Amino acid sequence: MTDLPPPSKKKLGLVIDLDTCVGCHACAVSCKEWNAGGFAAPLTDEQPYGKDPSGIWFNRVHSYEVAASEAAPANARAEAMPLADPVRGCGEVAAPQPAMTLHFPRSCLHCEQPACVTVCPTGASYKRAEDGIVLVDEDKCIGCKLCSWACPYGAREYSPVEGVMKKCTLCIDRIYNENLDESERQPACVQACPTRARHFGDLGDPESKVSKLVAERGGVDLMAQLGYQPTNKYLPPRPRRAGPADDAAPRKEALDTQQLPSALRWLDRVLSR
Repeated sequence: MTDLPPPSKKKLGLVIDLDTCVGCHACAVSCKEWNAGGFAAPLTDEQPYGKDPSGIWFNRVHSYEVAASEAAPANARAEAMPLADPVRGCGEVAAPQPAMTLHFPRSCLHCEQPACVTVCPTGASYKRAEDGIVLVDEDKCIGCKLCSWACPYGAREYSPVEGVMKKCTLCIDRIYNENLDESERQPACVQACPTRARHFGDLGDPESKVSKLVAERGGVDLMAQLGYQPTNKYLPPRPRRAGPADDAAPRKEALDTQQLPSALRWLDRVLSR
């Protein structure tokens, strides 16, 4: 089995904001294009898209429908789902939450205590001592899939074409690439996100932007009770409030079309047919 290096001071990772993620899959597509894209060459007549056109995905986005809830103690709601403010006291009551759709991006969390690394019999799975990124050495991987069984987050996928395990690399070939502009030295998923729901940085530095964001929004570990200490953090959705019916926007008065110019009156008649 594989040993882990001493904890690194630098901990590169992602902070994902579940409040602003819209489930557009731009992160998943950009990740796949960067890590498993095709080549700039004409398509062949036989199997033009390869043996496995769907391929593997390092990043996936799941969508869930969250039912409306009644008022409940904040601590009870936080245990079920971190929608309430985790610093509230036990006596305070969280407001009822309307139904909502939650989009949940999932990829490798680059844990501090990754079970996928310690279970690897060949040392193919390893954690970098300099920045904490978890990687796979495909030259050593024998495709036994022990790491995928050990990972509770489903972050690893087996490539039947190459016979090895694949996973998120945190775009290590981008973040340290001096040939790229400094603004592009970040994971492809972060750069592609249209709502800026994904943030990249050093979570080992309490003064970094990502660390401050986690502290401000109460970032959480995924399945923290398992003890794997994920580096990546999730920012919980902010509480929604369904206003009473009396607060609905007042109806606008009917438009007096007779006051419109003649051309607009004609257009109104045409569109009303």
